Amino acid sequence: MAQNDYETMDVVLVGAGIMSATLAVLLKELDPSIKLEVIELMESGAIESSNPWNNAGTGHAGLCELNYTPESADGSIDIKKSVTINTQFEESKQFWAYLVEKGRFGSPKSFINPVPHLSFVRGQEGIDYLKKRFKALTAHHAFAEMEYTEDRATMAKWMPLMMPGRDPHEPIAATRVLAGTDVNFGTLTKHLLDHLGQQADAKVTCSQKVIGLKRNTQGWRVSIKNLQNGSIREVQSKFVFLGAGGAALPLLQMSGIPEGKGFGGFPVSGQWLRCDNPEVVKQHQAKVYSQAEVGSPPMSVPHLDTRMVDGKTSLLFGPYAGFSTKFLRHGSFLDLPLSVRPNNIGPMLAVARDNFDLTRYLVKEVLQSEEQRLQTLRGFYPEAKAEDWRLEMAGQRVQIIKKDPKHGGILQFGTELVAAADGSIAALLGASPGASVTVSIMLDLIQRCFPEQAKSAQWSSKLNEIFPAMGKVLASDAERYREVQARSDALLQLEPLEQPVSA
Repeated sequence: MAQNDYETMDVVLVGAGIMSATLAVLLKELDPSIKLEVIELMESGAIESSNPWNNAGTGHAGLCELNYTPESADGSIDIKKSVTINTQFEESKQFWAYLVEKGRFGSPKSFINPVPHLSFVRGQEGIDYLKKRFKALTAHHAFAEMEYTEDRATMAKWMPLMMPGRDPHEPIAATRVLAGTDVNFGTLTKHLLDHLGQQADAKVTCSQKVIGLKRNTQGWRVSIKNLQNGSIREVQSKFVFLGAGGAALPLLQMSGIPEGKGFGGFPVSGQWLRCDNPEVVKQHQAKVYSQAEVGSPPMSVPHLDTRMVDGKTSLLFGPYAGFSTKFLRHGSFLDLPLSVRPNNIGPMLAVARDNFDLTRYLVKEVLQSEEQRLQTLRGFYPEAKAEDWRLEMAGQRVQIIKKDPKHGGILQFGTELVAAADGSIAALLGASPGASVTVSIMLDLIQRCFPEQAKSAQWSSKLNEIFPAMGKVLASDAERYREVQARSDALLQLEPLEQPVSA
């Protein structure tokens, strides 16, 4: 401890999830002399949103998520978001491949595995949309390998669990990309934190709570309470990152920066049906996404997912939404009311006024019976048996509420990086597709909060070593995309499970 009774750091990161772990490792790669600390409220990292059972559709690459390709008023399909998410996921893969190649992670199969990504629709309207989506996406090199079928025999090969017991006259269609993945972000986060803990001037401290953030001429004075013995310590840091999931909003408010004014949070809890029966699980090797019901929010998109966690394979179906005023799964019911401020009450009331459909949807979801949940599952898996499935509570997601000049306030589904003008503090708010595009979000943070260092020869050289091609190049250069993807896939041991069976 310094003579002034506080420790000095270059970087303090609050929250030991995938966001902070990624940023911390990136910064240490760029400058090994950086002194940093990751502060975690729980007894270890990756317990909240990064826990593999607290999230489901992991490995987002824009391959199967239909809400990323909306149909425009003129009937055309907008693929921009899918292309962006796909190339951002390829940036993530480059970072993980770099760490694997350096021998710092062991087997990549502990956190990433090949799992085909499918989109599945029912009814003629759904088929018409999926056909247009397929045509629009396959015109782009990132989706050139996508397959389309309306043939039931082909679908029986692609998703054998989902076909028996289905009405033979119901119009259905599907697309498939074999090169999808399942990512265990809990294990990946632990790998990153373990790697970080072995380096000089880097530490991860758990059971610690940030209780104060005060700005000064050197950066930020961070007050930290030890939850095991009640002691309080002070850390002086040049830069602070608030990557604490749902807890990032209260911390952003604590900082008092003007850029954080007007933000609110709308917490939504999630539930899944989980199956561990090996006889059922072995019949479904895929992530299959469908369309949300008309009027339902994007987070309600139903999907039946293969999940690989700690060497075991399970199936998850959902999500079934819920509502809690907690901002973290292990948080307090007072989190939402305590987040209300004079500067955000207007946007929050505007969102409450304009989102009665969402409120009605959440109430309906909360009141669902076990049989009603099973009926939804049977839309995917007609022969599902109640005894094979159990309800699994997921993590909390705090959706962003922000000021809007037209409506007063809007509810935003996604992630947003909020940074001070001087780059001394930044917070990450929001949810999906967060984890899958973490690396891209952290690269954006580095450009915004460390602009001079990012331009330096040392950092530029290292970034070029880690990332052979960034998102914009990947999106526009087909040959470069294929080269970089093939290299990452080889290092991450992502051999496709089979060859395409149809064109």
